[in-house]
Amino acid sequence: MTTTRTRYVIRPVAGEVLADLRRTGRDASGQPPEQCCAEGGEPLRCCLRDATPGEALLLFGYAPPLPPGPYREVGPIFAHAVDCPGPADLTAYPADWRGRPQVLRAYDRRGRIVGGRRHDGGDPEAVIAELLADPTVDRLHSRNVVYGCYMFAVVRG
Repeated sequence: MTTTRTRYVIRPVAGEVLADLRRTGRDASGQPPEQCCAEGGEPLRCCLRDATPGEALLLFGYAPPLPPGPYREVGPIFAHAVDCPGPADLTAYPADWRGRPQVLRAYDRRGRIVGGRRHDGGDPEAVIAELLADPTVDRLHSRNVVYGCYMFAVVRG
């Protein structure tokens, strides 16, 4: 029996968003980002890995990619204080976050929540495939279970 892997792309926070934040000194709420030094383990949305102790970071308000509407929100995220190369592979689940429980929220083209699932991080690809099998699903947002923070987006590849 042959199984077909659902084709998708992982989307970190866009480089243009980070460049604009660094240039203007303002986040999605119009506030300046907080500069901090990593303690280690902070989830970096620019390169989709956990920070190592001592890295220079920014903590700021971010509006995940959705069309304007009632489900669009701003929440806190971490990114490198300086430009970084981003994730090595946009077609695979982030290695540092495998095994970490997450919630995958499913959105339609209008940006409305149309479902979601919590997963334990053991086989996130199966949950992604299940949610993307619904033709009304346009994108998924991965969210931290405890804090609810946005981690990354998943779109069909």
